[in-house]
Amino acid sequence: MDPTLLARMQFGITTVYHFFFVPLTLGLSVLVAIMETLYVRTGKQVYKDMTKFWGKLFVINFAMGVVTGIVQEFQFGMNWSEYSRFVGDIFGAPLAIEALLAFFLESTFLGIWLFGWDKLSKGLHAGAIWLVAIGSNVSALWILIANSFMQQPVGYIINNGRAEMQDFFALLTNPNVWVMFPHTVASGFVTGAFFVMGISAYHLVKKSNPDFFRRSFQIAAIMGALSIAFVGINGHAQAQHMIQTQPMKMAAAEALWETEDPASFSLITITDLAQTKDIFSIRIPRVLTLLAYNRLDGEVKGIYNLQAEYEQLYGPGDYIPPIIVTYWTFRIMVGAGTLLLGVALYALWMTRDRQFDRKTKILGLFPYLIALPYLANTAGWLMTELGRDPWVVFGLMKIEDAVSPTVSLGMVATTLVGFTLIYAVLMAADIYLLRKFSQSGFPVPGETPAPQTPGEKFPSLAG
Repeated sequence: MDPTLLARMQFGITTVYHFFFVPLTLGLSVLVAIMETLYVRTGKQVYKDMTKFWGKLFVINFAMGVVTGIVQEFQFGMNWSEYSRFVGDIFGAPLAIEALLAFFLESTFLGIWLFGWDKLSKGLHAGAIWLVAIGSNVSALWILIANSFMQQPVGYIINNGRAEMQDFFALLTNPNVWVMFPHTVASGFVTGAFFVMGISAYHLVKKSNPDFFRRSFQIAAIMGALSIAFVGINGHAQAQHMIQTQPMKMAAAEALWETEDPASFSLITITDLAQTKDIFSIRIPRVLTLLAYNRLDGEVKGIYNLQAEYEQLYGPGDYIPPIIVTYWTFRIMVGAGTLLLGVALYALWMTRDRQFDRKTKILGLFPYLIALPYLANTAGWLMTELGRDPWVVFGLMKIEDAVSPTVSLGMVATTLVGFTLIYAVLMAADIYLLRKFSQSGFPVPGETPAPQTPGEKFPSLAG
């Protein structure tokens, strides 16, 4: 077996684990900041209680995200040393800025926020959580600036077989960043909103502190509806950009073998990869062209034609990404996103009724819907990265050339198994803690709070 395959599996698995925590951090940080801002503006105790309750869950998730993220950067120098040698001058800059600026910003002010209750003024304390939220999302920006160079290389020169930065401003203004970053952040907002709605619905069904969780549900419903609508609009722009810069990825996502003008959109396609042809397909005429160009006529290049073009441009080789994975992850992402849009709009409409918490049968479904954003996020990431195959840096470096030549099969296999098991334990711990503290609810004013578990880590958040 090739160590490259195991190295790819290791990075993919650790990234999927890490990306379980990141979107919730992006969205929940902003929701907690909004709740504390409402407390500062209104002085109502319920908003302070909401800030502390959801803030506790945010801190648990944040801690796990930090632990899982650190390992990824080590892999660049271990499993992927040739990649780091080739592109380190460029890729390292945004990662260093992310750590020194964004991560230090969010972690420093998270500490101030955690230990600053009743020590800072209400306004300063709320400012601290806003800086945490800003830092979290700026952190995502720098990571995506680095990733966007892999998708669409800009601002570089090739010198002595290495890519060197020529224009830092070009990295910042990379067109791929400004379709990818809003999509990622908005997806995080959706994740945070459905997380809050799901837990709030659980307590509303149980009739546990209904005023507290009714308000939480309403705030999350507003954020969820606005965010998922933006995700859809931005996703359309992102797809159009993809057709211009990585047309093979879109052709694979649509199982479009031959160039079409106008191009049809695949509702469902069953493909025979051995014969590179469709066994069964239902397609809607002209819709792919409409999505690509906002008009009903226009050429979308197919897999065969692009393969021939890439052979002429880059030399002999297989430039076709894994069709089945790219095709179905795209549909999982879009399908889950469409369902999220419908649910979010219904949740927003439902909250117009002041007694919406009586709809227990409907609310009982929301805890299960927490999984939907995670499904969409993971599918979208897999499609983005695997659809670029065989490139690690599009047009510049292939995956097979990026792996460390001195890493043996046994080394990668050992660390793959080790990291997978460790991350599985961390994932289980995170889910256990989130479930434990989310199900505990928040005491109704006047009730005797439940005794804290010995060794509880965040007593200051409990009030």
